[in-house]
Amino acid sequence: MSIRASLCKLRNVVTVEAPMSLEGGVTRALLEDPNATVHLRDVEGGEIVGNLWSTRENVTDCLGIARDELLGHMLTAMNEPVDTVDVDEPGFAHTVTENVDLTRLPIPKFYPEDGGRYITAGIVISEFRGRRNVSFHRMMVMDSRRLAVRLVPRHTFTLFREAQEAGEDLRVAICIGVCPSVLLAAATSVDYGQDELEIASALREACGQGPLEVGITATGLRVPADADYVLEGRITAETAAEGPFVDITGTYDHVRDQPVIVVDRMYNSEEPVFHAVLPGGLEHYLLMGLPKEPVMFRTVRQAVPRTHAVRLTEGGCCWLHGVVSITKNKEGDSKNAIMAAFTGHPSLKHVVVVDKDIDIFDDREVEWAIATRFQADRDLVVVPGAAGSSLDPSADTVTTKVGLDATKPSGGGLFDRARP
Repeated sequence: MSIRASLCKLRNVVTVEAPMSLEGGVTRALLEDPNATVHLRDVEGGEIVGNLWSTRENVTDCLGIARDELLGHMLTAMNEPVDTVDVDEPGFAHTVTENVDLTRLPIPKFYPEDGGRYITAGIVISEFRGRRNVSFHRMMVMDSRRLAVRLVPRHTFTLFREAQEAGEDLRVAICIGVCPSVLLAAATSVDYGQDELEIASALREACGQGPLEVGITATGLRVPADADYVLEGRITAETAAEGPFVDITGTYDHVRDQPVIVVDRMYNSEEPVFHAVLPGGLEHYLLMGLPKEPVMFRTVRQAVPRTHAVRLTEGGCCWLHGVVSITKNKEGDSKNAIMAAFTGHPSLKHVVVVDKDIDIFDDREVEWAIATRFQADRDLVVVPGAAGSSLDPSADTVTTKVGLDATKPSGGGLFDRARP
């Protein structure tokens, strides 16, 4: 589904016709209303959309499902992948050029201290010797054809190392402007070698939208057919300083020596719109956090069978803080749920466990549960000296994890809320 098709399904879209600068203007526009999708029609001659997936409702509206159905469908997709479908005339291939000039694309510089203009919503599809990976990577524009890419030592990094050891560059396609099923699949944590495009295809099937359609690039890479932009190239042995850049907590990450991507070919749809994720914004939170919730849910449910829902909260950057809803079979289940939540999402720093009668998507209800059902001397779990998230600026090499049991005792009594 192209960006324009996605915009037609959303409830709160603000369109800005006035000309805007790529340096700072985009950030100011996106910050005016973080919950509104912002369509910027003239950013130095190009079109940009941001805050596109900044709410859960936007994601589920586009997928055609209710908000509470998303977690179950994501679990199904991870467990039961579905093959993609090849199409002969993919939308991304309307225009193909080998005369690439990245500096002419509407790629923003978000903050004054950023190392340069950054692609933030690009998923990188890489393949080497039959093994494919799909993942998010931030990419800093260096010149007309080169990007410095942040590679953490996970699956794309592993494929890159294998290619380098064989004396080859790693073939990649950077896809910008893809549907939420592809974005969520790209951010999932799955076994090495599992194909995230098949997870995206399964998520679309579960939502009644049919399997994911893909087109084939000149170098044989399969990419989402309706992407607005596809940049085809290679991760090379060359390295360059990448950063500074704002990470999910809204604070600057370190400058590192990172690999360089050389872009050999560019594809774009008939009327492309460039998707820009604001660093440290709500959309950044959700695209990182939502795919972690099914894994966390599955782990907690192994410890407490009647687990109803989990949520990584926006106040915790959808990464460091979470809420879990359970029904206890016995006393002690809530403490087990706390420990299982930390196992299911190792970056989690703070978790609250509540009963089913609390709406975990309503922060006031969660705080009410803490106010009326929690006592620190008996309900607080503290785990010092634990490995935490490298994204937490308050942590050193380790962190202290905290769990709050805000469930009522079995039997309820005075802990039950009055109902009309």
